[in-house]
Amino acid sequence: MSPRAIVRHAEWTLTEEIADGTPRPVFRVACLECGAQFEAVDNQPEPVELWALKHTGMNPAHRQFKVVTEWRWRVVPAPDNPRFVLEQAEESPGQ
Repeated sequence: MSPRAIVRHAEWTLTEEIADGTPRPVFRVACLECGAQFEAVDNQPEPVELWALKHTGMNPAHRQFKVVTEWRWRVVPAPDNPRFVLEQAEESPGQ
């Protein structure tokens, strides 16, 4: 049996993931009438919007779409969280 410990309440902050190479956000769209889809596009809603407009132009009865936006988040310790100080020390060793 492993030991257990209770840690006092600690606050966390939800932030946008901004690591190198992380897309923000990713857009996808699908026609609800026929299921046609537009591939994911990073950081730009305009190509998705244009695809939906063109799709309706070519298929006038297709006017409803499902849009999915994928956004990457990260949870980090708030300044009063004991892990905040630990992680600050890990990020800047020797200071």
